[in-house]
Amino acid sequence: MSNRTVEYVLDLGNIPKLTTHQMAELEALKAQPEEGVIDYRDIPALDDEFWNNAVRNPFYRPKKASTTVRVDADVLLWLRSKGKGYQTRINAILREAMLRDFPRR
Repeated sequence: MSNRTVEYVLDLGNIPKLTTHQMAELEALKAQPEEGVIDYRDIPALDDEFWNNAVRNPFYRPKKASTTVRVDADVLLWLRSKGKGYQTRINAILREAMLRDFPRR
């Protein structure tokens, strides 16, 4: 049995336009009142306590790519001085910068 993984790459700088049908669906959803449309009686409310204790899915593992990066020697010494796992720290620093760069909607 072969494992066929399909990957899609979305160019965030060139997002395809919505069709007129998709726009009409969005407008119809926007026109609906928020109260009374969805029955939430069987769903517990998610309060601040829930989100304060929330954790990322422990089975989530982003795909890793190997690369070579030239880093200033003092920066590398600083990262390594914090102990084992300097590459993980580099990834965390870059991820934080990436998430800050995404536009807020």
